[in-house]
Amino acid sequence: MRICILPHVCLSLILLVSRTVAQQTDHAYHDQIQKWRDDYEAALKQDDGWLTVAGLFWLKKGDNGFGTGLANEILLPQGSAPEFAGSFIFRDEKTRLLAKPGVDVLLNGRPVRTEMPLTTDTPPGKPDRVTLGRLNMIVIKRGDRYGIRLWDKAASARRDFKGSSWFPIKAAYRITAPFTSYARPKMIAILNVLGDSEDTPSPGYATFEIDGKQFRLEPLLEDNQLFFLFKDFTSGKQTYPAGRFLYADLPKDGKVVLDFNKAHNPPCAFTSYATCPLPPKQNYLAVAIEAGELK
Repeated sequence: MRICILPHVCLSLILLVSRTVAQQTDHAYHDQIQKWRDDYEAALKQDDGWLTVAGLFWLKKGDNGFGTGLANEILLPQGSAPEFAGSFIFRDEKTRLLAKPGVDVLLNGRPVRTEMPLTTDTPPGKPDRVTLGRLNMIVIKRGDRYGIRLWDKAASARRDFKGSSWFPIKAAYRITAPFTSYARPKMIAILNVLGDSEDTPSPGYATFEIDGKQFRLEPLLEDNQLFFLFKDFTSGKQTYPAGRFLYADLPKDGKVVLDFNKAHNPPCAFTSYATCPLPPKQNYLAVAIEAGELK
């Protein structure tokens, strides 16, 4: 074991090593968040990303014709399809697909030759996907309504997208927060942009501090993750007015990591055809969280 002869030199070396390790940690974290943001933007631009969502049509009872002709209930973008391509037949809360003979309509990748039943996006399972050239369509259910959501690979929003804008990455906004689980899931009312409200289970709540003040957020569960919908004092100013989304891993040892550098806009920021959930009142935070995606 060596004894340092010049303590001030040893102290300087220790500080230098500590500073170097801290800088390497900061760079690694910055790179990690930047990769997450790059992946997020890439997902927006995919063929089935939110930038290609180009229509939402509520179904009426009976036949709902689709095509580029003005007489169709489901009006497709000009130049994307025949004047009349087929019908979505809606009766007794069930939808069936009928393609016009000779029109190349695919259902889950296979040609449609006869009238076919369609599943919705209501879990469990995945909705059937209807493809017509550059277009894709599924049946969605929102409240008591059923509709057709349309994706267009040639959508102008996708073509003109210049990338998202973000607050600078700040490690201080990566917060390890205590998580309190409810004895049984608590049902909270979640309103969406259509005005529909749905009671949705919340598994508990996270508590954390910013600027010496304590706050609390109640998440939902989605795809084995915690899903936080929140508003703060940046909403409607620097960030999207309706609030932002934040996902986190499930709690471990009674704690959850809230990384607000990953807070991002809801799909409604990119398309008027999304049916976004809105933050519940208890997730309105009386603080400016200057991290994550800007409006």
